[in-house]
Amino acid sequence: GSALFEAITRQPEYYLTRAELALLDAHMPAIAEAVGPDVHVVEYGSGSGRKTGRLLAALHAPLAYTPVEISQAALDACVARLRPRFPRVAMLPLRADFSRPLRLPRPPRPPARTLVFFPGSTLGNFTDDDAVALLAAMAATIGDHGCALVGIDLVKDAAVIEAAYNDAAGVTAVFTLNLLARLNRELGADFDLSGFAHRARYVAARERVETSLVSLREQRVHLAGQVFRFARDEAVHVEYSHKYRDERFAALARRAGLEVVDGWGGSAEGFGLRLLRRPAR
Repeated sequence: GSALFEAITRQPEYYLTRAELALLDAHMPAIAEAVGPDVHVVEYGSGSGRKTGRLLAALHAPLAYTPVEISQAALDACVARLRPRFPRVAMLPLRADFSRPLRLPRPPRPPARTLVFFPGSTLGNFTDDDAVALLAAMAATIGDHGCALVGIDLVKDAAVIEAAYNDAAGVTAVFTLNLLARLNRELGADFDLSGFAHRARYVAARERVETSLVSLREQRVHLAGQVFRFARDEAVHVEYSHKYRDERFAALARRAGLEVVDGWGGSAEGFGLRLLRRPAR
């Protein structure tokens, strides 16, 4: 799954990664100045670490880096890639689900503050209530003096958005169907992957992409001792990918006890990086 997602980010239709990397390249001096020196960088869903390398290279004397990943293979690959480049940064990987409260490893000395780095607009995969819960957990992680740098995909032309989730090479479709392959492999299900198709549609009224697996025929599937019957064209919900306007994102942050204090990127780029802190008491 991790390898397939990395392949998705390199597809020509998938603008999100290119737009975010361009923002990092263009604005890293300002971001580093806003964040300050001697930070412990904690990255949610670190993946390959491509964006992290740019961040660590530009920050002033970063003290430690904690990638948080559910995939041990992805975690190992990220650390192996970054450790030689940043020998003075303590690499403290954490295998965990970042949507739950985290117990962070301790850096070799106390950092000036904690910076949570949450790129890729992964926040958009959560419903509003779950996004608020995640942001609230983030607020607890950074504390009174820390900050969070969050990537958000912005509302834009529907055709551009839909193309990003329906690439011509079909990599996203394989990624979605991999969910069924994992159910077969890990839970003993008997899904016929050729009997389902990937579908991703942008729903403008909800400002989100809704991804489903659609049954191509009537069929039965066995899973965990039960039988599940699918009608032709019956859809199984897989994920959401919300797109944001700044007003809505700021409102979610406020519900979580955070405020947007700075930002880079807007409608011209179609993507944004927003810096969050706890409000001054």
